[in-house]
Amino acid sequence: MNQQLLAKTFVELADNLVADFDLIDFLRLLTDRCVSMLDASAAGVLLADRDGKLRVMAASDEQVRLLELFQLQNDEGPCLECFRTGTPVIVPDLVREVGRWPRFATAAHRSGFGAVQALPMRLRDETVGALNLFRATPGPFDPSGTPIAQALADVATISLLQQRSSQRSTVLNEQLQTALNSRVLIEQAKGKLAERQNVDMERAFTALRGYARAHNRRLSDVARAFIDGSEPFPGLAA
Repeated sequence: MNQQLLAKTFVELADNLVADFDLIDFLRLLTDRCVSMLDASAAGVLLADRDGKLRVMAASDEQVRLLELFQLQNDEGPCLECFRTGTPVIVPDLVREVGRWPRFATAAHRSGFGAVQALPMRLRDETVGALNLFRATPGPFDPSGTPIAQALADVATISLLQQRSSQRSTVLNEQLQTALNSRVLIEQAKGKLAERQNVDMERAFTALRGYARAHNRRLSDVARAFIDGSEPFPGLAA
């Protein structure tokens, strides 16, 4: 494991404790680093909205985003179980879990994933979501990587809850709802850019994210302006 990258990741995640951070970009950083550093082919993050319903908030690639959506639509899978119980769910071989999650296990196999571990995003007795790590090949996960992944999930959870006060739940719900609204804008902008430049959704997202970072702007603000055509966006290319 790249120890320097690991240390940098913890610093970047902790830096959001005091910064006015872009939650969507923050969670995408979390998924990307999990794939870069840990025994994972892809990663996703599910968060609960104000009604307690899970939503896909970040994914390292489009394939896993669609699988996470499939999981929510069919109301079965390790990530939902992890969120509901507040405990890790580790599945070394998804083929063996067809009886447990028939639709999800089959869909995951078709998507090219053979194993998954879902880790709760939890602070004390409150679970706000789940960090999900997928691997292409079945087999046991690296036992040294799971505690690190859980630590990353814990830091991310603290960042989500950092503005808590006497009305902490209200603050969190408003923050998550804002992020959910931003997610819709970003998906629309991805689709528009992908169609305009004839590229896939992942390259469109990377271009929008890169433009936002290069110009020190929130990703959701860039997405909104791109959708309504209020700015020319020179140099935005996927």
